[in-house]
Amino acid sequence: MSASQTLGGPSRCGRLLGPSLDKIVKNAAWRKHSHLVSSCKSALDKLETLSDTALSDPTSPLLGLSSSDADFVLNPILLALDSNYAKVAEPALECTFKLFSLGVVRGEIDSYMSNSILYKIVESVCKVGGIGEESVELAVLRVLLSAVRCPCVLIRGECLLHVVRTCYNVYLGGLNGTNQICAKSVLAQIMLIVFTRAEEDSMDDSIKTVLVSELLEFTDKNLNEGSSIYYCQNFVSEIMSASEGVPDLKLSQLSTGQELQNGVSKVSKGEEKEEETKEGVESGSGGVDSKIREDGFLVFKNLCKLSMKFSSQENPDDQILLRGKTVSLELLKVIMHNGGSIWRSNERFLNAIKQYLCLSLLKNSALSVMSIFQLQCSIFVTLLTKFRSGLKAEIGIFFPMLILRVLENVLQPSFVQKMTVLNLLEKIVGDSQIIIDIFVNYDCDVDSPNIFERIVNGLLKTALGPPPGSTTTLSAVQDITFRHESVKCLVGIIKSMGAWMDQQLKIGDSDLPKSFESDTSAESHSTPTAEDGTVPDCDLHPEMNSELSDAATLEQRRAYKIELQNSVSLFNRKPSKGIEFLINTKKVGNSPEEVASFLKKNTTGLNETMIGDYLGEREEFALRVMHAYVDSFNFKSMDFGESIRFFLRGFRLPGEAQKIDRIMEKFAERYCKCNPNSFTSADTAYVLAYSVILLNTDAHNNMVKDKMTKSDFIRNNRGIDDGKDLPEEYLGALYDQIVKNEIKMNADSSVPQSKHANSLNKLLGLDGILNLVSWKQTEERPLGANGLLIRHIQEQFKAKSGKSELVYHAVSDIAIVRFMVEVCWGPMLAAFSVTLDQSDDRLATTQCLQGFRYAVHVTAVMGMQTQRDAFVTSVAKFTFLHCAADMKQKNVDAVKAIISIAIEDGNYLLEAWEHILTCLSRIEHLQLLGEGAPNDASFLSVSDTETDEKMTKSVGLQSLKKKGTLQNPAVMAVVRGGSYDSTTVGVNSSGLVSPEQINHFIANLNLLDQIGNFELNHVFAHSQRLNSEAIVAFVKALCKVSISELQSPTDPRVFSLTKLVEIAHYNMNRIRLVWYRMWNVLSDFFVLVGLSENLSVAIFVMDSLRQLAMKFLEREELANYNFQNEFLKPFVIVMQKSNSPEIRELIVRCISQMVLSRVSNVKSGWKSVFVVFTAAAADERMNIVLLAFETTEKIVREYFPRITETEAATLTDCVRCLIKFTNSRFNSDVSLNAIAFLRFCAAKLAEGGLVCTDKSSDDGSSVSIVNKDDSDVQSFTDIDDHGSCWVPLLTGLSKLTSDSRLAIRKSSLEVLFNILNDHGHLFSRTFWDSVFSSVVLPIFNGVCEKRDMAVKDEKDSPTLKSPHPDGSTWDTETSAVAAQCLVDLFISFYNVLRPQLSNVLSVLTGYLKSSIQGPASTGVTVMFRLTGELESGLSEDEWRQIFLALKEAAMSTLPDFLKLLRTMDDIKVLDNSQSYSNTETSSDHELTNDDLEDDNLQTVAHVVSRMKSHIAIQLLILQVITDMYKKHLQFLSAANINIIVEIFSSISSHAQQLNSGTALQKRIQKACSILELSDPPMVHFENEAYQNYLNFLQDLVKNNPSVSEELNLESLLVAVCEKILQIYLNCTDYYYMQQKSVDRLVTRWILPLGLAKREELVARTPLLVSTLKALSGLEKDSFRKYIANFFHLLIDLVRSEHSSGEVQIVLSNMLLACIGPIIMQ
Repeated sequence: MSASQTLGGPSRCGRLLGPSLDKIVKNAAWRKHSHLVSSCKSALDKLETLSDTALSDPTSPLLGLSSSDADFVLNPILLALDSNYAKVAEPALECTFKLFSLGVVRGEIDSYMSNSILYKIVESVCKVGGIGEESVELAVLRVLLSAVRCPCVLIRGECLLHVVRTCYNVYLGGLNGTNQICAKSVLAQIMLIVFTRAEEDSMDDSIKTVLVSELLEFTDKNLNEGSSIYYCQNFVSEIMSASEGVPDLKLSQLSTGQELQNGVSKVSKGEEKEEETKEGVESGSGGVDSKIREDGFLVFKNLCKLSMKFSSQENPDDQILLRGKTVSLELLKVIMHNGGSIWRSNERFLNAIKQYLCLSLLKNSALSVMSIFQLQCSIFVTLLTKFRSGLKAEIGIFFPMLILRVLENVLQPSFVQKMTVLNLLEKIVGDSQIIIDIFVNYDCDVDSPNIFERIVNGLLKTALGPPPGSTTTLSAVQDITFRHESVKCLVGIIKSMGAWMDQQLKIGDSDLPKSFESDTSAESHSTPTAEDGTVPDCDLHPEMNSELSDAATLEQRRAYKIELQNSVSLFNRKPSKGIEFLINTKKVGNSPEEVASFLKKNTTGLNETMIGDYLGEREEFALRVMHAYVDSFNFKSMDFGESIRFFLRGFRLPGEAQKIDRIMEKFAERYCKCNPNSFTSADTAYVLAYSVILLNTDAHNNMVKDKMTKSDFIRNNRGIDDGKDLPEEYLGALYDQIVKNEIKMNADSSVPQSKHANSLNKLLGLDGILNLVSWKQTEERPLGANGLLIRHIQEQFKAKSGKSELVYHAVSDIAIVRFMVEVCWGPMLAAFSVTLDQSDDRLATTQCLQGFRYAVHVTAVMGMQTQRDAFVTSVAKFTFLHCAADMKQKNVDAVKAIISIAIEDGNYLLEAWEHILTCLSRIEHLQLLGEGAPNDASFLSVSDTETDEKMTKSVGLQSLKKKGTLQNPAVMAVVRGGSYDSTTVGVNSSGLVSPEQINHFIANLNLLDQIGNFELNHVFAHSQRLNSEAIVAFVKALCKVSISELQSPTDPRVFSLTKLVEIAHYNMNRIRLVWYRMWNVLSDFFVLVGLSENLSVAIFVMDSLRQLAMKFLEREELANYNFQNEFLKPFVIVMQKSNSPEIRELIVRCISQMVLSRVSNVKSGWKSVFVVFTAAAADERMNIVLLAFETTEKIVREYFPRITETEAATLTDCVRCLIKFTNSRFNSDVSLNAIAFLRFCAAKLAEGGLVCTDKSSDDGSSVSIVNKDDSDVQSFTDIDDHGSCWVPLLTGLSKLTSDSRLAIRKSSLEVLFNILNDHGHLFSRTFWDSVFSSVVLPIFNGVCEKRDMAVKDEKDSPTLKSPHPDGSTWDTETSAVAAQCLVDLFISFYNVLRPQLSNVLSVLTGYLKSSIQGPASTGVTVMFRLTGELESGLSEDEWRQIFLALKEAAMSTLPDFLKLLRTMDDIKVLDNSQSYSNTETSSDHELTNDDLEDDNLQTVAHVVSRMKSHIAIQLLILQVITDMYKKHLQFLSAANINIIVEIFSSISSHAQQLNSGTALQKRIQKACSILELSDPPMVHFENEAYQNYLNFLQDLVKNNPSVSEELNLESLLVAVCEKILQIYLNCTDYYYMQQKSVDRLVTRWILPLGLAKREELVARTPLLVSTLKALSGLEKDSFRKYIANFFHLLIDLVRSEHSSGEVQIVLSNMLLACIGPIIMQ
């Protein structure tokens, strides 16, 4: 082994020290350094004997050695360092570096331990750096850094400051640039070490290595000598890494750790104690920090002080001082940039920032050195980013002072300075939480400046550039750079707002799904971390002067602030109105004292001149305010001049003398009140005050040339003290005071500012601060700021720190974004729009479009419709699609932005979709033009079958260049262009298009190739991902765009229409509720366009609807849903409203195709299908009717079960449809087939078991089913769902029975009754009742009503009228069939229909009441059949109903008939000159047609006809009663027989009455002879009536004695016989009645009867014979009883003339057989 390997002995310290000591010995000068050499040798010898001890001495500075040994062996190192000899010092420095870096040295090093060997070594190391050797400088830096880095050594207090100062001096006076960079790097690394340990309050931590390149960001770039940066970086890294492997740290902490971690700091210097006490840094927290943190605080404070050193006036160009200031700021920047939670949580450190760092920034803000400004800004941004929660007031002042002031300087800014600010703003706005916090804590705070608003407005001003016509120092390139950077910052702001909003929404979605409001603390913010990995300020310590605020509170605060600013603005224009507004809005109390206090504060932006004007007003309230204002001052013990100065600092005296007079008068009064012994009276003070004001103006106004001298001033004030003079000395001193120091307001500035800037700064309370920062120095001179101003600003800091509003607010409610948007959207819109319009720079336009996209995102998500639409519209306009000839690349980028907006923010666009879809429509239009494809109008006009073949494309863009293509109107219109809002581009434009314009247009179409069909279609395909609200809005907008396309008068297009079909298809799988809302919109659209006047468009639309419906019908529909029906409704509406037969035919074909191909899925859609076919059935075109019926036939025949599978009520529509077909006037076969299908429907219904069952008797429910086309249908009660299916079928057929066509009437009647007969067994009794009342009986309404109409007009036709609405007439045959069917039905279902007997009888009675014989005959027949079939089943009451009905039939027509006969009374049949003595002559006379007028003849003919019919009907009634009696006598009760008697009696009496009218008979006979008509059979009628009556009574008396006796029929028989005899006698003897009336016999000649009378007698003879036989047939007792009643009549018969001998025979027999025995008794 060599000797060098064994130097130093076995100990660890020896191995480190030995080689270095040996090298020192070798390098030392023996004579000069003899003591050093001997010391080294002694130490070497000592080391040879030492070994590491097991237990180390805690007081020893070296590990493993005792304290004394350590001092001994380290002494040579100290001597070598003190030698100032480089060759000796270098080994010593190397040895020291190893000792520190390897952790051998340990202990605390401080100035109060001056005897410590370690302290001496460190001091010597610091001193040796000044010997002028480059290597020594680097070695010193290395040792000092390793010493500070060593975890076993704590360098404290002054010693630490000395270390820092040494490195500082090396930086300032280093021998080369590399050394200076190294010194700077070491300083920065020391700062990192000290403050990282202070953060952790521990020596044992990991420390990151400083980056040298960052230290040269703003300064010292000139020091870089090639590879200096790399060298310095390696230099620092080696030192830091050398200390990482230090062993036995825990062991070393035994001696120092407890003290280091727990020891309480003791300030060693009295000076520092004084300073700290004076500056209040440690107030409330002094003496409680650990030594480590105490050292950090000390270093920080001294760095701040170092940065505040300024050049003296004698040496303003002190560059060394400037570099020192700069490096101090750089080190502060490093500290702040790497600072952690201690600066927020530790009150002492936070106050250090406020008191030292902020003061440093304040003082250095007056410098024009760019590097210092940049460093200040960088430090400020760090404070803002990391520590803003504790520095609210400071940031509120520095932000306007450093950032906004430069930003708002548009005309003459420093380029570098403003770029620095813009770059910093770009960094600031990149952190979304900072932007939010700035707005919340400043713009929403009444006492803070509107920082966010001013940032946005400042960026807008910069983006717009200098106003036109203004003078600026900027070059064009600089201006453009500013513009682009400001736009970039604006984009960053809106982007950050969007990012924060999205983040909060995600938090809200996961934690609070129903509300955006969050009550979580500020820790919930997961904002991005800063670049260095540190957590942003508000995330770490939200409890530090911060509170969570909700958006509502902030909104109130902001509203209050805006209102207050408006009030102040109003005051500054019209003070009185401003005060009134402030009082009304309760910003100020209504007392003069409160108003005066508000004016006196003067911190709210009030204009001092306006305050003075208001205080000088003579109005009562203003005067009281002025008095209160002056009274608020306390001038006690104040000098008069100082009092005036103090009084006038808050306002400017008005210019009007009277106003000044009022104010000074009150001031004088107040001054004298506060100082009662100052003047004799207030008048003296008043005059002197006025004089002082004049002196101040005279002395300090440049316009005054001849200045007032002191003697002038004294002379002017003689005798003012109640006639006496004030002391000259007093006045002279006052003069000197005013002349030397002008009386002015606090806010008077020495720097001229614009009016706007002044008012803004005053409003924000920044006027005093900005006075400090004049920026008028052009040279880089580190001159300090004005001390008074700095003190004033510090007072503001203290004043603000005491306010409760200083609380820092954190917000998590996204509603705050809304208020921010309201502030910034206008400026952003202007900036983006102007830049996009004026600039062609791709980078700038891209930035603007990004800004638009972010702005749309934020405004859309926040639901701010106006702002969202403004941004979307702007982007849409910038696409230039409306004037494609002027398009550029930026416009194509705008198109891409539009598409991106649609895809990314489609859920929130709502009404703004219209602008986007309009752009897409125009893109497609331009692309088609570019491809040379024919426009849509060219194939809209051709048929559907030809469309596909004709849609061929031409060669492409080249085709536009052909000469012929230039004449294409569509191309020319687009090239000419139009406004954005025009529906079709170029419609209203006119004029020629030049070839150059065409070429531009073609080139622009090439640009559009960047946007392919995929991008366009992606927007529509993406609609599947839109939420429920968005898809509805999307469809609405697309419908609007499509309507504008289709309604274009020159160029209708179908792009949007086809897309509508596509998106409907894409979104068909949405939930029904959403799809229903979509379809409501689509349905209205299809209807509107389907009814378009442009037939081609309408056809295309309906075909599109068909395609969509075909797709939709592929879907299954569950039961009880109604959507298929809703889906088909557009077809229904268009079918009903369209005037175009082509459209109607198309709809029928579409429906037919859809239904037959998707029959299983139509479900609820059947309703719409049948409504369409119903409309088609009434169409004017035969082919439409036949086509619709063909499909209907197929549906009913083949798919009938499908119709009612979803909803049974659909059958109603089916039946209504078939009934409508029965009304077809084109083809009776269609009508008949439709009726047959109705019967088929009934059969299907019956097969399906749709049985109408009875419900419980107590069920009072009823279903009112009323056919809308038949108002006569009554309510059907108690019908279940199946029963309701029969209702439309039956009521429809019922109505058809009144059709005007005979075949239809018959067929419908037959089908109806067949259905009822065939399927009536399925009906319940209740349903039968309803059917009868609502279906059957309405058929006979015409019969049931009174048939024998009164003759109101002689021209009335005697036909049977029907009351049906269409005026149709029932023929006799139909009427007969109907009656037969009714009776058959009643008989068939008698058990069920028995309660309906009265209704049936009412119908049959109607027949009998008819004035025509045919219906009456029918009625008689069916009546007889009814009784015949039901005889045994009828009850007595029912028989009674039957006979009463017959009685009504017989009697009810009599009054009308007699009324008709009375019309003959006014007709003169004979001339007045003619008279006839008897009936014979009159009967032989003939009348001519001239004797009667034509209308009278018609009336007579009508009466004769009616009379014949009436007689026939009466006879029919007699006949049916007779037949019924004969057949059913055994079933008749006495009461019913009595009714029959009444009927016979009535008819007989009526017949006699007709024959008794002799005059009427004569008229009728004469009229019949003229008209050649047969006479009415009145005699026959009378004979038949009485004959039947007689037979009836005779039969009853003979065969039914019980009834006869009960009803006393025998006497009635005798009475009838008596009546018959009387009638006969009247006929045989014309004068018989007169003879009877005279009551005496008159002798006269008996003349033979005339021919007419003889014929009448012949007719009456049989009745007479029957009567006589009837009398003869009476029982003897009865005959004897009644003989007296008719004996005289028999006598008259004997002497009367008879036409037949039979009368005499019967009479003779009667006398012999009946009367004779009575006489003979």
